[in-house]
This record gives sequence, structure tokens and C-alpha cells, in this order.
Amino acid sequence: MGLFAADDHWRLTDELWKRIEPLLPAPPSPADHPLGCHRRRGPNRRFMEGILFVLRTGCQWNALNGTGICNSSTAHRRFQEWCNAGVFLEFWKAGLLEYDFLKGIDWGWLSMDGAMTKAPLGGKRYRPQPHGPGQTRHQAQCSH
Repeated sequence: MGLFAADDHWRLTDELWKRIEPLLPAPPSPADHPLGCHRRRGPNRRFMEGILFVLRTGCQWNALNGTGICNSSTAHRRFQEWCNAGVFLEFWKAGLLEYDFLKGIDWGWLSMDGAMTKAPLGGKRYRPQPHGPGQTRHQAQCSH
């Protein structure tokens, strides 16, 4: 075990793991490896815990090596593999539908927010600047 204790609150509960595990794709067979060899695949649960740790904390992938949860390179590979397989999207959908069942979602009012592109009416890059008095942040104007 690494630096984390058994009850460190970063581990997946058995109940949550039972819901995630069926969404994971079957592991590639050792015969699929280009050299015909492959190390034994580590436990999916441990790598999912590492992935969720990175997503919750915002730490860099390589920081996983210092936590003792799992190897960062393998965690990142599994993250990419599972993203491509749609695992996280399916888990998100299942959670959303369960929340709708338990609490209810007002599907008539939905909103998305994001700023991934330039504003279409944001103006030109070199537009004229206002001609106000040049004042620095902490400089008060003279009152005559």
C-alpha cells in the first residue's frame, strides 16, 4: 500500500465500483501486443481511483506516482482507453438518470455554459481604445 490509509476518502466504495466495473471494456488480449508479450494488467479499480484522484484534485498525472495509488503512465493510458470506449460518458448518463429518478430534473429548463471559442461579436483585435485619463491602479485623480 502507498501513502494513503484504507479510509482516506479517495477510494471507491464497493457500491460505486459495482456500478462502474460493468462499463469497462474487456482488456486487450496479450496476443494483441505487437511483440506478443505483455505484462500482467493491474487491477482496474486501482487505476480508476487514480484517475478520479487526478480529476478531483486537478493534480498532474505524474503526481500520482507520489501518492502510492497507482502508476501515473498506466493511469493515463487507461484514462485514454476508457474515454475512447465511452466509459465516463455512460457513467455520467447513468448518474444523471438516477438523479432524475430520485430528485427529478426539470428537463424543460436546461442551460449550458462555456467559453471555448472567441465571441462572434467580440470586436476587432486592434479596435480603438477609450481616451480617458491615464490613471494607474492606486493613483487618485487630483480634485481641484
